[in-house]
Amino acid sequence: MTLETSRFESPTDVEGAVALLAAEGGAKVLSGGTDLLVQMRLGAGAPQVFVDVKRIPRLMAVRLGSEGLTIGASVPAAEIFENESIRSLWPGVAEATDLIGSTQVQGRATWSGNLCNASPAADSVPALMACGAVAVIAGPSGERRVSVDAFIKGPGKTVLRRGELVVEFEIPAPPPRSADAYLRLIPRTEMDIAVVGAGVQVELDDGGAIASARVVLGAVAPTALFVEAAASALIGSRLEDAALDAAAAASRAAATPIDDRRGTIAYRKKIAGVLTTRAAKIAFERAQAR
Repeated sequence: MTLETSRFESPTDVEGAVALLAAEGGAKVLSGGTDLLVQMRLGAGAPQVFVDVKRIPRLMAVRLGSEGLTIGASVPAAEIFENESIRSLWPGVAEATDLIGSTQVQGRATWSGNLCNASPAADSVPALMACGAVAVIAGPSGERRVSVDAFIKGPGKTVLRRGELVVEFEIPAPPPRSADAYLRLIPRTEMDIAVVGAGVQVELDDGGAIASARVVLGAVAPTALFVEAAASALIGSRLEDAALDAAAAASRAAATPIDDRRGTIAYRKKIAGVLTTRAAKIAFERAQAR
């Protein structure tokens, strides 16, 4: 299929988008297009139908309330990062969003594209997982909610069925004494793929110790992964050295990276531990400030 033979559709409601995706086996969602265009240039060819979803109001909406954030799947990364409320309530998610490509790319790129591309090194995915984000999916059978941690099944593979698309994300409101952070290491200073990414969310008790925690690693396994042992090591502590050392060791043990041009297995496992402790410290300090 070439661009000359492809069809372009721009529905204005979710039902219209679902109908197009269900009817056309070669249809592809065009939201930001930053991954789809790259895939085309790498030889995948043009889809039979481009389904542009940016004219659907629900997919472009941002709603912030007492229960948390609901954000449309086509809201660009630049708009998300520029939202002061999002940066204040979920600074780690905002940090990860700001790392998606260049400034120009962020004007088009979306969380849904970053998620549906299903790259092990996607920056937004560990941060969204750390905050308990859920993807709302619409399809021929109606709507369903899938937690971000269950959405990706492997590199390039997701839970989406024919006719389905992500319409929005839900992030629960953070508890009063909680905060998140996201860090990554890349070979260059900017616009590169993560060697390792780490998202951490912590909640403090009335005494200032960590009451609950989430630690998520990216780029060190086929999918982003929760490191339960690292989170357990942090709980009950005020990030004393012993707790940080145990969390780092747990992250190193959980990481199952590959050797590639971005780093060796040994190097990436070590960095997984380093970023876990650094992100934990940032999240802890932010939670204390609240």
